Amino acid sequence: MRKTIIGCAALFVGAAHAQDVKVSTAACEQLAGALALSNTTVSSTQPIQSGQFVPPGGSRAQTDLPSFCRVELTIAPTRDSDIKTEVWMPLTQWNGKFLTVGNGGWGGSIQYNALADGVRRGYAVASTDTGHKTADASFAIGHPEKLVDFGHRAVHETAVQGKATVAALYGAAPRYSYFNGCSGGGRQSFVEAQRYPADFDAIIAGAPGYDRTSVAFQTIGMIQATHATPESFIQPAKYALIHRAAMNMCDARDGLKDGLISDPAGCDFDPAVLQCKGSDTSACLTEPQVEAARRIYATVVDPRTGEVLTAGLEPGSEMHWEAVAGDTPHYMYNSLFQHVVFPGEEWDFRTIDVAKHLDAARAADGGILAAVDANLEPFVSRGGRLLMYHGWADQNIPPLGSVSYLDKVIDTLGKQRAEEGVSLYMIPGMGHCGGGHGPNQFDMLEVLEQWREHGQAPGPIVAAQRENGQVTRTRPLCPYPQVAKYDGTGSIDDAASFSCEMP
Repeated sequence: MRKTIIGCAALFVGAAHAQDVKVSTAACEQLAGALALSNTTVSSTQPIQSGQFVPPGGSRAQTDLPSFCRVELTIAPTRDSDIKTEVWMPLTQWNGKFLTVGNGGWGGSIQYNALADGVRRGYAVASTDTGHKTADASFAIGHPEKLVDFGHRAVHETAVQGKATVAALYGAAPRYSYFNGCSGGGRQSFVEAQRYPADFDAIIAGAPGYDRTSVAFQTIGMIQATHATPESFIQPAKYALIHRAAMNMCDARDGLKDGLISDPAGCDFDPAVLQCKGSDTSACLTEPQVEAARRIYATVVDPRTGEVLTAGLEPGSEMHWEAVAGDTPHYMYNSLFQHVVFPGEEWDFRTIDVAKHLDAARAADGGILAAVDANLEPFVSRGGRLLMYHGWADQNIPPLGSVSYLDKVIDTLGKQRAEEGVSLYMIPGMGHCGGGHGPNQFDMLEVLEQWREHGQAPGPIVAAQRENGQVTRTRPLCPYPQVAKYDGTGSIDDAASFSCEMP
């Protein structure tokens, strides 16, 4: 009976390009017996009726869901591996495609919001906890294989076993396989394109933290700067002061004063313009505060070799500084040093030094977390497409890192080949993976589909800004290095009033 049900599904796939596929609840319930997945245990196959689904562990209830088949897998490529993965597959109206979604930070949990969004769009969609259940990197102490699972193996295994699960239920492999991740998920995106180029046909990489070690020195360096002395600390109330000064200097450089800096990299803002002439007040910065702010913007260089590790933050990011230069170190980078670089040792973020500790940090990484290889030829040559985006006001991952990576891909592949397979969008005013003071809501997945499936190269993408649920501004996002230029007529809050041009 099981083979008959699954076979019928295959007929629907072939006859109607998957849109009319219907899978019975019995096929879902019996799927475990049809799966033969390497190093994988099928924990559960459960049909979920349309409507609401309450994830385990207190995650937010997901509503407005179609009926789907929920499959829980435990993948163990090594004796110390315990990779939990879920695959959600629509019982009707499957779009014929497979989507894997990424994890932020140190992973540690299934991404139920992203699973729900994917299955609503008709995808068979998968998510992994990356092989552990902690919010930091403490899982890695004494467990090197778990660090490898987190670093790259969990997502790869999820792709392989997830696609096999999809094929077993529907009787046909997905026509296209995509990956979508931001921040830590953007790092996973780079890992997949570089290390496992055959896993996905196209990939979205938002705010890709592809060199976590280098950025850790930059991020820890910011809080070192604001904690160098008691006088160095910048009170959050002064962030708006610095932000206004940066906007006053840089906003209108693109020809339009609209509350957005189109190209912050071209703005040489110096916070010294705010230095107090006398005593400290809320309207100025003390000399130690000026120096701290300068370090937040500054490029990080290895003093021994002159190697540039990473850029700093950009003008326009100031309203987000509390997360990286406030009272406590950023948890993700703090955990890298605490649990991966110096496990079990006493250490203080104030003592971290590039010259003293860079080599140890890179050795601890050992290529497990880093995804810095610019040779994307194996990915691009098989039709792979990499769509990158990054907010110019990002506080967690310096935005120029994405520009730098694109430049390296162009140097490696050549301009024509790179443009064939890689596109980057730099988003004015947007913070880390969203938010901020500019239009920051957009649909990159639809753009990726058009690019990979129909050869439609990415062009302007309309982004929206909302307040209290209402759209207050739209603006085209432009393929880098183009920027949105005002046409001279029409509302500056309407995307139709702008064109993408070279800066």
